[in-house]
Amino acid sequence: MGAWLMASATTVLALPSSFPTGTTYYDPKRAYNGFVLFPGGDRKTHLIDMNGNEVHRWDYESFPPIPLSTEQAGGEQGHLLVQSARVDKLPEHASPGNGLTNASVAEVDWDGDVVWQWGSQQHPVYQHHDMRRLPNGNNLVMTAETRELNGFDYPIIDNAIEEVDQQGQVVWAWKAGDHLDEMGFSDAGLRALKDSGDPDFLHLNTAVPLGPNRWYDAGDKRFAPDNILVNSRNANITLIVDRQSGEIVWRLGPDLPALSLNGKLGRPVDQTVGAHDVHLIPEGLPGAGNLLIFDNQGNAGFPPSKQGFFSSSRVIEVNPSSGKIVWQYTGSMSGRSPYTFYSSFISSARRLPNGNTLIDEGQDGRLFQVTPAGEIVWEYVSPFFGKSMPGDDYVTNQVYRAQLVDYDWAPKGTPHTENAVMPDCDLYVAAPGCHPGVPDQ
Repeated sequence: MGAWLMASATTVLALPSSFPTGTTYYDPKRAYNGFVLFPGGDRKTHLIDMNGNEVHRWDYESFPPIPLSTEQAGGEQGHLLVQSARVDKLPEHASPGNGLTNASVAEVDWDGDVVWQWGSQQHPVYQHHDMRRLPNGNNLVMTAETRELNGFDYPIIDNAIEEVDQQGQVVWAWKAGDHLDEMGFSDAGLRALKDSGDPDFLHLNTAVPLGPNRWYDAGDKRFAPDNILVNSRNANITLIVDRQSGEIVWRLGPDLPALSLNGKLGRPVDQTVGAHDVHLIPEGLPGAGNLLIFDNQGNAGFPPSKQGFFSSSRVIEVNPSSGKIVWQYTGSMSGRSPYTFYSSFISSARRLPNGNTLIDEGQDGRLFQVTPAGEIVWEYVSPFFGKSMPGDDYVTNQVYRAQLVDYDWAPKGTPHTENAVMPDCDLYVAAPGCHPGVPDQ
């Protein structure tokens, strides 16, 4: 059991003011075991084993850290893409999360030495939310810039996706603001968007190549492996951008049926709100080719989307061809009330080789692994607190995105343990691994 931490007495939380951190539950036989990589609230990047031991740390903020395979890193282990610097002076319209705070990105090795870098304090690139290494060795980077856009009487913050070569040259780019008419907004929705006065009205948070997939193999050209899956957190839209034409060729949202949090599987996708980490499950994993979505059910949409009675997040797996939900995780699947699983922002979900799913309940720094039936087999609460922005008057242990990497991703000899962790069920009757009985009436 990890250490106990005490939050500020003046902070109002849905959580208790003190709670356990570190690995709180672990069943090594049913969990998929490896290292977990994530950015901490302390604005450093951490690698832990399943028992919560920190086995390595990089003194870089990562939003998010992107682990590179040995093939992508020239045969070396333990390389990452990270954010390497913030701007010294925030530009006009800059605020937490809108993409105008990051000056440069870099590939760093296990020791934290910079192998490649794009951007600087003098020439910031304003990267935000996502970046990926492409098969050709270039990097796909999500960026932001202010611009004038026809129909808006205020400058907007436009999100772009740029391919950058090893010499730092942009060799391909796509700007979201040039494609608003392809995003499915109704006339009322577009008016609400413009009337919001929010310059960051789309707020993209995912840009990832589709990669090899069964839909393309079956002849659906919309799912070409180099096409790019894009998610708009604020507008509740997931898109596929055709790499050759720049056109949007597939779309989910923005207007969907009302949410049915624990509805029957096989139903059409219902309303997502402020989703994160939308991606196709890679080939070779259970559910390959389906979309995996962390649906925050926070606050988003033009006009704001109607939500369920409770503030509850969910993870959904969607067949992108039929548009139907084929698997979901909600808090009730773990024997708890739905609202015990909730993160209004950030967060992620990743399918694992044994069929489990690693979930990051980001706003509370809670990482856990569930079986297909929703049973928790590993749970960890980040002990790394800090201020998410320099001007904040509070600290947080939030985790933007978490990923599991196999042990051989790290250099040989990196230590790890796999010792079972059980809670004290007399104290924590609702903890994973505990099975409280029903009291007599």
